[in-house]
Amino acid sequence: MTEHSRPTAAPEPTGRIVLLTTSHRVAPGVLSWPAWQVLHAADRVLCADPGHPQLPYLREAGVEVECTVPDAHELVEDCAGGRTVVVLPAGEGDQRLTDGLARLAGSGRVSMPDLELLPGSYDLPGARLLDLVQVMDRVRRECPWTSRQTHRGLAKYAIEEAYELVEAIEDGDREELREELGDVLLQVVFHARIAEEGVPVREDEGSEDEGAGDGGSDGEGLGAFSIDDVAGALVQKLVHRHPHVFGDAAAETPEDVHAHWQRTKAVEKQRESVTDGIPVGQPGLALAAKLAGRARTGGVAVELPRGDGIGYELLELAARAEAEGVDPETALRAAARVYRDAIRAAEGVGTPTE
Repeated sequence: MTEHSRPTAAPEPTGRIVLLTTSHRVAPGVLSWPAWQVLHAADRVLCADPGHPQLPYLREAGVEVECTVPDAHELVEDCAGGRTVVVLPAGEGDQRLTDGLARLAGSGRVSMPDLELLPGSYDLPGARLLDLVQVMDRVRRECPWTSRQTHRGLAKYAIEEAYELVEAIEDGDREELREELGDVLLQVVFHARIAEEGVPVREDEGSEDEGAGDGGSDGEGLGAFSIDDVAGALVQKLVHRHPHVFGDAAAETPEDVHAHWQRTKAVEKQRESVTDGIPVGQPGLALAAKLAGRARTGGVAVELPRGDGIGYELLELAARAEAEGVDPETALRAAARVYRDAIRAAEGVGTPTE
């Protein structure tokens, strides 16, 4: 056999490097089936962080983990012969290793193993809310301004943020809408975090024995609650008031749903009057329309009060708008925005969006 006819030796398998990522928002030990398969079949499992939250669960499952990560060149050599090495990065990742692997791959001088990024756990919808709760908790404890805030002191911001949200909706600006929804959500999480401490809602709430106003009470005597209590109560309310979704009730139209909602609220609240629960501090047109709507749907036969002055005229207009399915507050705001634009045009400055 001549030199040119000798068979070429098959290239040695280069193996595989698997970077196994996990989400800190998912409980440790809860991994996908592909992740468990790779872990059990790997020749080596490496982790640079000896305190990684996954380690106790991996070892309990019979996966041997070495608390070390070699540099990129050593890791590539370790995969020679078709071996599989799984690397479990720390929470912040391993920039040194990934950069080193990228340099080797780009050099063209090294026979690289297959590189695979395998998510071992995925965030569920709403998982980032866990981050929000953790960040709010730390800010409440460590920020000189945030740590001193009370329910009453923050009340004005809830009103401001709600109006800014309405404005973003009216403007049709999706980026602004996303931001303003976050600001409104912040108010919810902020108040819930304060409530964990049992801080009184009003300055005259509680007593000295209950630690009123100290900002650091455990709150047992003041009905302390957390964001989980807020969310849990809301879930219970939504399920209870949607029997056509979670039960065997039927609802074919929005009017059917509204009727279900009102009947359920009537049973839950046990109110003496259809006006109970209507906040009188809301804008006047919205208040008038709400009262008229409650009276109409509650079957309370009462005529609108008559009197002199623009207030009674506005009351009549608001009641008429509500009966026709028009929100008078929204309608007036829309007309006012047109008026604002006309004023700006007369001044020669254009509309704010130009």
